[in-house]
Amino acid sequence: MEVKAVSKYMRISPRKVRKVVGAIKGRPVEAGLEILKFMPQKAAKILDKIIRSAVANADQNPDIDIDLLVIHNIVADQGPTLKRWRARARGRGTRILKRTSHITVILAEKS
Repeated sequence: MEVKAVSKYMRISPRKVRKVVGAIKGRPVEAGLEILKFMPQKAAKILDKIIRSAVANADQNPDIDIDLLVIHNIVADQGPTLKRWRARARGRGTRILKRTSHITVILAEKS
């Protein structure tokens, strides 16, 4: 049985999220949350919230035992990019890309 939680348009680059994802993918939920608690990255706090949301979703299903949940998969996809301009020398302007992410967390019961 799988449960998922999706968070869209998060204001963080997917590349930065994927760095943190590698540390917790495949681990039990409790162990993954414990690891995220001590990581200094912004993505760790965001992933913590999404994983807790997925656990809450699993809690609504009486067939799923929350204690046996494992972080089956986490996907950080690219969302729309906000384009901004910064003034530079000689009257020029350069583009700043503010990237967003769509993060999907899938939890599954340990088999």
